[in-house]
Amino acid sequence: MILLSFDIEEFDMPFEYSKDISFEDQMQISIEGSHKILDLLEKHEVRATFFSTATFAIHAPEIIERIKRAGHELASHTYYHSDFKVPHLRESREKLEALSGMKVTGFRMPRMMPVDEKEVAKAGYTYNSSINPTFLPGRYNNLHISRTYYMQDNVLQIPASVSPLVRFPLFWLSFHNLPLNLYSWMAKKTYQKDQYLNIYFHPWEFTDLDDFERFGFPGYVRKNTGVKMEERLDRFIAKMKKNQLPFGTFQEFIRTIQK
Repeated sequence: MILLSFDIEEFDMPFEYSKDISFEDQMQISIEGSHKILDLLEKHEVRATFFSTATFAIHAPEIIERIKRAGHELASHTYYHSDFKVPHLRESREKLEALSGMKVTGFRMPRMMPVDEKEVAKAGYTYNSSINPTFLPGRYNNLHISRTYYMQDNVLQIPASVSPLVRFPLFWLSFHNLPLNLYSWMAKKTYQKDQYLNIYFHPWEFTDLDDFERFGFPGYVRKNTGVKMEERLDRFIAKMKKNQLPFGTFQEFIRTIQK
């Protein structure tokens, strides 16, 4: 099963590049991108999982309603995207459930940062997808961690997908920077090896990020954003469906592996 997921959040990434962006602009960009994602998923009749901060959900009720109406899964991306305290684990889950009326069982830390699995379990989650099991200088050093799902402290860990052998990450940055045919080939090979694929994106990738003065992003971040990203994801989903690879939510995937 292909697990498409989207981290829907306040778009605070420009702060990492010493650029100011108002909260209103953060939300507008993420809301517009989320609508584009939902339109694509509807076109292809694909269900996905949306890891939402509570803050985003509070300020974007129309997105949460579309997610629910379309049969997608809602999961937690903690309360705020750039501020984390342990109580936010439970608080974000409870807020998302109250706002949506949906059962929230999954969690992902912003920026795939480490989190105490015992606290994740205590907060009421059954799975966590906060690990990128690869090595990226200055970000991750997780070569010692399993490439595929495993249990830890009563929480099912579902790492982001990386290729077999060299553990090349198949996350959003490689989707933007590799030729699409090469990325698709690597994704299919990984699927054949693992029998599933876990890849994630963000709604702000569907905005043209080429304005360096506004966002400050280097070329590898802003490459193939905006309309180009819409076209690439459209083509990727079509390629995978042509190969008869099924798509589903994390909750649906978990039911298949627990049989």
